[in-house]
Amino acid sequence: MTTSPAVPWTGPDPYAAALHAGHGPLFLRRTDGWLLPLDVERWCARADPVDLAVLDRCEGPVLDVGCGPGRLVAELAARGRTVLGIDVSAAAVEHTVRLGGQALRRSVFEPLPGEGRWGTVLLMDGNVGIGGDPHALLDRVARLLARKGLLIAETTSVDVDERAHVHLTDAQEAVGAPFLWARLGTPALLRYARGWEQEAQWVAGGRRFVALRSRRASSSAEPPKSTAVISSQRARKPSADWPVADR
Repeated sequence: MTTSPAVPWTGPDPYAAALHAGHGPLFLRRTDGWLLPLDVERWCARADPVDLAVLDRCEGPVLDVGCGPGRLVAELAARGRTVLGIDVSAAAVEHTVRLGGQALRRSVFEPLPGEGRWGTVLLMDGNVGIGGDPHALLDRVARLLARKGLLIAETTSVDVDERAHVHLTDAQEAVGAPFLWARLGTPALLRYARGWEQEAQWVAGGRRFVALRSRRASSSAEPPKSTAVISSQRARKPSADWPVADR
């Protein structure tokens, strides 16, 4: 992939306002006026039992793509796991760091630490929609993962496969910049997941998940750097079993 989808949530930022408040209302709005409510309260709370069961499945170092306010990154860090969150929202990154996690303000389509060496990539809370191009996103995730690495994705609760220009809006109709987004149910995600092995799919708490395993070796794996660390707003010592690349 030679170009990256436009980075969303620049300009007026109702998303940042919702994270600072810890609650919505916040919506994705399509150009035809259709609204999708976003679960800001759950995102800003501690990881719930459904989240914890997902995290129990994670293998090796974990990259949380679109980490939001960082509940999953913070929980994994508290378990002593090597974990990094990335998000295009400065407010999300700051919130994650305040919770004790490590995060970078970065798009998944930009260069990232540890490419080709992540054991697990998370696409939670609808983040299979990032960029509006499932093929491109799955290809990018495969290049981030180590060979036989694990992708855990949360899909919609209905069988849908749509791509649209959307923007974020709140009750006062503050409007963020438009960006491309996709909504995928489990059947749609599996159709796009050529070159992946299906590990599992399950439903918990009304939420749907798919675990896929990468079949290919990444050509972009970085050599280990024993003295480097992920940097966010502060540095932490990496775990002994997996030296983490720097920025």
